[in-house]
Amino acid sequence: MDYRQEEYHEELQKVQDRDFTHSWVSSSAFIFYLSVFCFMAFTFGSCYRLYSKRFENSTPQNVQVQGSTLYTPKYTAPGGK
Repeated sequence: MDYRQEEYHEELQKVQDRDFTHSWVSSSAFIFYLSVFCFMAFTFGSCYRLYSKRFENSTPQNVQVQGSTLYTPKYTAPGGK
C-alpha cells in the first residue's frame, strides 16, 4: 500500500512539473513570449493597414491656392488700388 502511495505521489509530481498552472517559471515565460508575439503582430498589422490604406494622390493637379499662402506670397493693396 505504501509503495502505491509513493508511486502515485511521484507520478503526480511529474504531472505537476509539466503542468502549465503549477510551474510559475514556465508560465511567466510563456506569458511574456505570448505578449511579445501579440505586440509584434499588432504592430505589423497596424503598419500594414496604414500602408494599404495610404493616401494615393500625393500631388494634386487642379487645386486653387490663395495667393497669400504661397512660398512667395502675393498681396494686393487694400481697397483694390
